[in-house]
Amino acid sequence: MSPFPSALPDPRVTPLRGGPVVRWGVLGPGRIAADFTDAVHAYTDQRVVAVGSRSAERARAFAEPRGIIRVHGDYEQLVSDPEVDVVYIATPHSEHRENALLAIAAGKHVLIEKPIAVTAAEARDIRDAAAAAGVFAGEAMWSRYQPQTDVLVRLVADGGLGELRLVTADFSGRSRFDPSGRAWDPALGGGALLDLGVYVLWFAHLLLGAPERMTVAGSLAPTGVDDQASLLLEYANGAQAMLGTSLLFASPSGALVCGTDARIEVDPMFLAPGGLTVVGPEGRRLRYADDSGFVFRDGLAWQASAVAEYIAGGRVDSPLHPLSTAIDVLDSIDEARRTLGAL
Repeated sequence: MSPFPSALPDPRVTPLRGGPVVRWGVLGPGRIAADFTDAVHAYTDQRVVAVGSRSAERARAFAEPRGIIRVHGDYEQLVSDPEVDVVYIATPHSEHRENALLAIAAGKHVLIEKPIAVTAAEARDIRDAAAAAGVFAGEAMWSRYQPQTDVLVRLVADGGLGELRLVTADFSGRSRFDPSGRAWDPALGGGALLDLGVYVLWFAHLLLGAPERMTVAGSLAPTGVDDQASLLLEYANGAQAMLGTSLLFASPSGALVCGTDARIEVDPMFLAPGGLTVVGPEGRRLRYADDSGFVFRDGLAWQASAVAEYIAGGRVDSPLHPLSTAIDVLDSIDEARRTLGAL
């Protein structure tokens, strides 16, 4: 039996202030871009200096309340802006590949909202283009940069749980059916797996790697996208991951990591700032709780500071969430969507 930890490690995260600063351009001024920009401006030294949209009016409406001076009425102008170092791509999933390649061709670093692309093949195109250009490219899997994720990963690596046997995670949220809405339209990369399921698959891949086998059950919306999926991932060492995602109902969105000697219970909404509890023999418990005061997407700030540090240090890939992991996750999503017959 592995020794139960006497204390939890302090999280190792990139400092939000005092480190390198890069100049960000936002491509696609929607809700997630607004939350990203607001978090970056409120909690870090990073600054969004430009915004680009196919609608100049929409770009101005985004920029003015946030003090962003440089406003571009098309994407080409944004990626060509000499005052921009890195482009944050927050357009619909279906546009990620095209937008990323545009920015990379202009010599810009890119951080691309999850999923980095609609398919693993598209993600490989982004990886190859960034490698050829020598620029940083990363998927905006902000959950990897949360303090509680670092604590969890280190607990597992230290062996305090014993041999990992089971990982569970669910992330579901009810979305009103709208055939033209982003979540439901196959032309926009809709479906539960690409929108929400990417988080649960990332969590399993983080801890167990790519599976040997995957069993998939689920259902399709009238538009042909997956509206619910349950996944059983199996690994060569006998470990399993049980994952769920849906657009039809709201779930607690928690996660569990079970080893032969102890388990970690991650608080609901495991992807956002929060906490976890380690439960060991005889009911022994250790508690970690994020004390930043951040609420949900405030946690985007850690990701931005980390990416700035990578770019300043000459890195072209994230050591915490490398492109290889993003591609592996999309390989799993590709397989799950094929199994369900999703468009």
